[in-house]
Amino acid sequence: MAEQVQKKPSVYKRFVKFVKEVRSELKKVIWPSRSQLINYTLTVIVICLILGVVVWLFDALFGFLYTLVFA
Repeated sequence: MAEQVQKKPSVYKRFVKFVKEVRSELKKVIWPSRSQLINYTLTVIVICLILGVVVWLFDALFGFLYTLVFA
């Protein structure tokens, strides 16, 4: 029985196909406007700062409690 073995395309052809597919998908993307991008970026920065402060406060609180219990 002779089985047909399908040969893989070359690395170059696979890379070219990949790039074409990436370009095709990027054309489908709905990109945010400049004002939306700035708004989203500022929102992320503010939330990160708020979460950083909350983590810092909990760290300070638990550090204080640790010194009360073990010192």
